[in-house]
Amino acid sequence: MTPRRRDILRIGGAGALTACWPGWAAAVSAGVPVAPVSAGGTDIELRIAHQMLRIGGRETHAIGINGTVPGPLIRLREGQDVRLTVVNDLADEDTSIHWHGLLLPFQMDGVPGISFPGIRAGSRFTYEFPIRQSGTYWYHSHSGLQEQMGHYGPIVIDPAGADPIAHDREHVIVLSDHSPIHPHTIFQRLKQQGGYFNYQKQTLAGQLAGRDQTAAERRAWGKMRMDPTDISDVTGSTYTYLVNGRGPVGGWTALFRPGERVRLRFINASAMTIFNVRIPGLRMSVVATDGLPVRPVTVDEFQIANAETYDVIVAPVDDRAYGLVAEAIDRSGMAFATLTPRAGLLAAAPPLRRRPVVTMKDMGMDMSAMDPDMVDMSSMHMGMRDSRNAPGLPLGPGVQTISPMPADRTAEPGQGLADVGGKVLVYTDLVAADRNPDVRAPSRKLEIHLTGNMERYMWAFDGKKLNEVKDPIPFTAGERVRITLINDTMMNHPIHLHGHFFELVTGHGDHAPRKHTVNVQPGGMVTFDLTADAVGDWAFHCHMLYHMHAGMMQVVSVRPAKAA
Repeated sequence: MTPRRRDILRIGGAGALTACWPGWAAAVSAGVPVAPVSAGGTDIELRIAHQMLRIGGRETHAIGINGTVPGPLIRLREGQDVRLTVVNDLADEDTSIHWHGLLLPFQMDGVPGISFPGIRAGSRFTYEFPIRQSGTYWYHSHSGLQEQMGHYGPIVIDPAGADPIAHDREHVIVLSDHSPIHPHTIFQRLKQQGGYFNYQKQTLAGQLAGRDQTAAERRAWGKMRMDPTDISDVTGSTYTYLVNGRGPVGGWTALFRPGERVRLRFINASAMTIFNVRIPGLRMSVVATDGLPVRPVTVDEFQIANAETYDVIVAPVDDRAYGLVAEAIDRSGMAFATLTPRAGLLAAAPPLRRRPVVTMKDMGMDMSAMDPDMVDMSSMHMGMRDSRNAPGLPLGPGVQTISPMPADRTAEPGQGLADVGGKVLVYTDLVAADRNPDVRAPSRKLEIHLTGNMERYMWAFDGKKLNEVKDPIPFTAGERVRITLINDTMMNHPIHLHGHFFELVTGHGDHAPRKHTVNVQPGGMVTFDLTADAVGDWAFHCHMLYHMHAGMMQVVSVRPAKAA
């Protein structure tokens, strides 16, 4: 590790937030199911306000919920009705809460300008809706960049009957990223220089040591003005990575008894960070994704993109502490916690692994069948701007590249995980535990390109930002549509559709995994089938916060079917 990265772990990570944590995120968690925010759990008040936090000995501005970061755990039960009153105690700005992954009337979805006007400073808004599902979810602001400042919290919904996932104990694990720099300043710096926060660029010393690219490859990439180390827009150079609001050193601890089945509910509430999660010495059985059960898959590691949730079961039998490692995808830092049989017995954090570099496949060019010595990368780059691969897609400042050979990468590990050893979860491993509710063949197809220009920090769907689109994407209630997302950029894009679940087309037929958020790898594509079963206007966007803020968002409008 360079001194800079070492300091991030030693100093930046060591500081826990000094403001109050909610009870569920106590420094040592026994894993006892947490009571709802209020008695009965059907009438809940959440108060949004500015507060100061201390991380690594440095005070930083944040936005908390009921005085905590993360916010309170909202624990509900399938079949109940809930009232959630949000009070905006921010002095001079609107706020909102989006109930991520919950199926509800669109007026309760919480997206200003789409489903409601927002919550003015000094006012309140009451969300009311029935609980139609169970599982692990979360909530966050959809106003400006408040999510980056701490405006998020977990939701656990218990099933109406017996829980299909057997376990003896559970822990909720909220992963996030926090910076002392104001989010609008972060965004401004990204607009000025896309790689502003990348402190892991290739060096001459690395080349002489034989690391990363060859000299020829470096020259070719230089001609294309592309940086193969540009993995994350915002990195550990400014972020501290948190588990339940605590940094990786002296951080959060979860208790277990040897022989227990422990359910870990992972929520990636970060603004800009994809995490690679592992527990060295302990295998994990993935049992749910985005709140819905899947057939158990035993893995050594999984990648969790922004806004995804995964439930895993672990069954430690040894009387020892295990490190819970959530390494940032670019390996510029990690969130770290301890799973232990007793308080005070802590695991040691492992060193960061070598950061990955972007490949030709990440550029939408699968060169595996070609002789690399015969490839003219400069001419290939010209081919990446060939609009024949995307008829009608406008080429211009906001569309830097078009992938000439995009590939379905759902059977591949996430970026940087192909050679880590052990079993890594891939999307094609996921099989729904229950038969899909709608198994009709789609009646039409829709193709959407994820586009951008990293140098100018411009992001969009089909080359058009939200404010450049006149009409929403139209659907008719009840119709079945096959949607293919094509990533024409070199960055990951976790795409979230509000108000719906969709079925990934990964070869599992009527047991296709159902999700509300899916990561589209660089140069890759993802196909899913959607039943437009929720009338209203719904946000559809990348869950990288600054990508969405820059324009990678549109509106899906589901209209009632016309009477025959």
